[in-house]
Amino acid sequence: MSRLIRTFLALAVLVCGPISSGSAQDLSGDNMRSLDGQVQEIKSDVLNIASELSNLEERLLYPSGTQIAVFVSMAENEQFRLDAVKIEINGELATHHIYSFNELEALQKGGVQRLYTGNIPSGDHQLGITMIGKLKNGTDFNASDSFVIAKGVKPKALGVTLSRPQSGNSGIQIGDW
Repeated sequence: MSRLIRTFLALAVLVCGPISSGSAQDLSGDNMRSLDGQVQEIKSDVLNIASELSNLEERLLYPSGTQIAVFVSMAENEQFRLDAVKIEINGELATHHIYSFNELEALQKGGVQRLYTGNIPSGDHQLGITMIGKLKNGTDFNASDSFVIAKGVKPKALGVTLSRPQSGNSGIQIGDW
């Protein structure tokens, strides 16, 4: 971002020219408003260019044919404390996230977090999800589950819903979004 600011300042100096303290006093109110308008236009142009560059960067880094995104949410009315989630794809660590109080509170209120965006080729892949937390009674838990996902030509969006583990159930559910 600082590179964009430097570019903006360079453009402003080129368009407006350097203003000395003597010539600044000679500028009338109309000229100052005109100058301010030009600066605002340049600032707007720079922000638009930055937005376009960000979109281009995302399309280059994550082409739609290989893109996968994993979103995490908590099941309704779950009151356990989620401490961390780890995602592995084909046995390799994709991401690991430790939750803050505010993030946990947002998930408990129905929020959704994009936990991972990356690239995988088309075909079947092994997705491993591990969650670490604490139950309402204070008992620590560590639950893991593994899923086979089929990645087609289109981008893949997966939703992972977490709930407290129960006997025979890891508490991790997965589905397409």
